[in-house]
Formats: sequence, C-alpha cells, structure tokens
Amino acid sequence: MAAAGAAATDLEVVRGKRAALFFAAVAILLGLPLWWKTTETYRAPLPYSQISGLNALQLRLMVPVTVVFTRDSVPLDDQEKLPFTVVHEREIPLKYKMKIKCRFQKAYRRASDHEEDALSLSSVHEAEAMLAEPEKQAEGSLTVYVISEHSSLLPQDTMSYIGPERTAVVRGLMHREAFNIIGRRIIQVAQAMSLTEDVLAAALADHLPEDKWSSDKRRPLKSSLGYEITFSLLNPDPKSHDVHWDIEGAVQRYVKPFLNALSAAGNFSVDSQILYYAMLGVNPRFDPASSSYYLAMHSLPHVINPVESRLGSSAASLYPVLNFLLYVPELAHSPLYIQDKDGAPVAANAFHSPRWGGIMIYNVDPKIYNASNLPVRVEVNMVQVMEVFLAQLRLLFGIAQPQVPPKCLLSRPKSEGLMTWELDQLLWARSVENLATATTTLTSLAQLLGKISNIVIKDDVASEVYRAVAAVQKAAEELALGHLSSAFVASQEAVTSSERAFFDPSLLHLLYFPDDQKFAIYIPLFLPMAVPILLSLVKIFLETHKSWKKSEKKD
Repeated sequence: MAAAGAAATDLEVVRGKRAALFFAAVAILLGLPLWWKTTETYRAPLPYSQISGLNALQLRLMVPVTVVFTRDSVPLDDQEKLPFTVVHEREIPLKYKMKIKCRFQKAYRRASDHEEDALSLSSVHEAEAMLAEPEKQAEGSLTVYVISEHSSLLPQDTMSYIGPERTAVVRGLMHREAFNIIGRRIIQVAQAMSLTEDVLAAALADHLPEDKWSSDKRRPLKSSLGYEITFSLLNPDPKSHDVHWDIEGAVQRYVKPFLNALSAAGNFSVDSQILYYAMLGVNPRFDPASSSYYLAMHSLPHVINPVESRLGSSAASLYPVLNFLLYVPELAHSPLYIQDKDGAPVAANAFHSPRWGGIMIYNVDPKIYNASNLPVRVEVNMVQVMEVFLAQLRLLFGIAQPQVPPKCLLSRPKSEGLMTWELDQLLWARSVENLATATTTLTSLAQLLGKISNIVIKDDVASEVYRAVAAVQKAAEELALGHLSSAFVASQEAVTSSERAFFDPSLLHLLYFPDDQKFAIYIPLFLPMAVPILLSLVKIFLETHKSWKKSEKKD
C-alpha cells in the first residue's frame, strides 16, 4: 500500500511539472507573440529614403525659346550657320536647400516668308496680329523675333519689345560677334518674361530665412486650389448716404475676364455684400489747411481688424479669402484721404494688405449735399473702383510690373488685364512654391513618424505619401523638360497629397497613449497569471537541480 501511494504521489508530481511546463510554453510561445501582434501599432512602410532625397533635389527650370532671324538681322555668314541650338544655364542665388537652376534653350532658325512679310510692316501691333498662329503656343515657351537694326517696326531708340503674348522683338546687329551680343539681349528679354530672382524669391518667401530676399517678398498669396473673392460696400452713415453700386455688372465686365485668364492657377468664386454702420477702427485726423480728414500711414494696420469682424467671409471657407472693401466715409468725416509716409495724399486713396485684400475710400462729391436733402443718392463710379481693385488683385497674386531691360518697350496688357507670359510667370512661381511646400511637409511628416513610434500609419496615409513623392519627382522632371502646364498640375497634386497625409486624423489616435499607460493596463491582467507560472518554473528548476546533485554524489 505504501509503495502504491508513493508511486501515485510521484505520478502527480510529474503531471504537475508537465502541466506547469505546458502552461509556460503556451504562454511564452503562443500567448506573448499573439498579444504582441494584436496590440502592436500598425505602421505601413513609407519611402523614407526617397523623402530624404527630396532635400537634395535640384530643380532645373527649362524655358524653350525659339529665336527667329529675319533677313539683314545678322551678317550673311552668321545666317548660313542657322539653324542651331544654344543653351544658357545659370543657378538662381537663393539661400534655400533646394538648388534651382534656370535653363534657357534657344533654338535659332530663319524666318519663314509669312514671318518676313509680317515683320516688314510699319507697326509692331500689325505684325503681332499677322503673326498670331492658329495653334496656341505652349505654356512657358517664348518666341523672339530678331529684326534688322534699321527696321522701322520699332522706334529708333528702342532695342527690344515685349508683347502681350509669348512673343518679343529684338533688334539685330551687323557685327562679327552678332550672335553673342544678340544672345545676351535675348536672355535679358526672356528673363523678364519668365524667371527672375524676384519672382522665385517671392514664391519661396515662406521657406527662405529672414533676409533681404524675404523681408519684403511676402505679399503674394500662397498657392491654393481655389480662392474666394468678396467685394464689400461699407456705408457707416446710411442716414446721410444712399449708396448704389453696380457690382454685378462691374464683376462681369472687369473681374470675370481677369479671373478667366487666371483660371489655370486655381478656381475662383466671387460674392458681394453691403454692410451698414460699419466703422473704421481708427479715428481720422482733421487737416485745417485742406479742410479734410486723413488717415496716416502708420494707422492703416489698425483699420483692418475691427472691419474684419463684420465681414464674416472667412469663417467657413476652405480656401483663402480676398476682401476688397469700398468705404464711403460718414458725413462728419468727409472728405477722407489716405496719406503716405511723407504726408502726401495717396493718388488712388486706397491701400492693400498682403494676403488679405484691399480697402479703397470713396469720397462723395460735396456738391451733392447742396442740391438735395439727406440722405443723398450716391452713384459709385465702378470704373474708377475696379481699376484700383484689379491693380491690388495683381499685387496680391504676385503679378508685379516686370523689370524690363534698358531701351525696351513694354506692351500694354490685353483687355483681360493680364499678359499671357505673366500667367506663365505665375505658374512658374506656383510650381516651385508647391514643390517646396510638398517637400517640407513630407520631410516634417517623416521626422515626426520617426521620433514617435506609437503613431498609427494606415495604408491610405502611406498611399498619399507615395503619391506625393511620385508627384514631386514628376513635377521636377516636367520642369526640366519645359512642360510648364503638366509640371504645375503635378506640383498641385504633390501639395494636396502631402497635406492630406500630414493632417490625416488617424495619426492622432494613439499619439497620447504612451508606453507607461500600456503597462498600467496590462500588468493587472498578466501578473496574476504570470506569478504562479513563474513560481512553478522556479520550483521545477530547483528540484531538477537538486536531483542532479544527488545523482552526482551517487556516482
């Protein structure tokens, strides 16, 4: 009986050891990996190496220039060398991590008979009308016509002419170094019509350090898929002024053609409103010499904030909002003028604020008050108003007066108020700005995800990152080939995808769930199960070790 009981006890001990080892094996080999896999943070793979390579990206902006030589524009020996191609490349000196090189590819050729007939006319405008090709010239490309140095197409004291389309005219030269001298003139004209340091510095103002380039280059609007434009009439004294403005007709006649010409840069929506009893946030000062009131230059920044609270246009807008305010001063402060920093009245009686909009003060003719009772009817001269607002709109989009070479005649803008090559300049600037923004966004996202390991990276976020990287590379390739339109579209896709990935809400789900909170949750779950298993393993180890020692002593 005693032997049977001892055998049963030994069998139970063996069974207990086996059970403890089995539970330990299940917990270690199956439980821990299963728990680790089900509780790990899902992070889809990202192209970190390609993102880091974007910082060393070199942009080559290629401008195709077709140079057409007429008879007697260069010596006969030089004409026999045509056609051929000359490439002029230089680096834009900007303090930015992305190196930017501008490449002018000049394709020299002789003029056709049709071009010879057009350029032999006495007026450059007649020549432009005759040279208008049925096929639209590609965005970003230029055509420069070289005429005889004695041609009457241009005034005698004019060496070059820049037209409203993507064309220019340059005087030739009968000199053995004609190609070199004319080539330098062509580069000057081509730079004025396409890429300059000022244009690129203004586009990269948010990415450049605070220095001479960026201190006064922050006026243009940031690139966006759309813009909202609001025209507001402010009538602070409706008891004295019954103001009427034909804003709908003015928008159709003046604003819509300009925005249609800018449609390649984004979508636009226009609305208008009238605000009564809307006062300026600054009290005008009285000038006894002129019996008028004035706003000093230093007080203009304080005008916007009080008025902006009444506008309400940017509260629910997804796109940047441009505000253009027409302010009719109250009778007690009429007439009201804006003074510049020297104390002289501003000719347009208006000012604009970068990336916000503009304000124009419209004074009522004092003769009206003598002829009728209050309130007097005020008919706004919309031609005068729209001239100011369109000029401000050009400045807000970074379309400034070009810096033309000496003795260069600049054509007047087309009826839309915008030259075709000015739109190309805007697309060049927007493309470079979009690439810089997308690169910065992707780099910041990669750094953030590298530092914080418990941020979830979903597959759709990763796909947006891959799409943004591919779009940046495609835009850079298209810019190097001189395909401005497709490069701009790709740069917009790069910005959209990069910002969509950066601001994805799923990135914040586990951002505030650190590791110490994980331990606080899982220790009460695993500790009661782990302690008995560990104690059993320790007991098995001690008993096994003791039995080994006994067997060694017997030996």
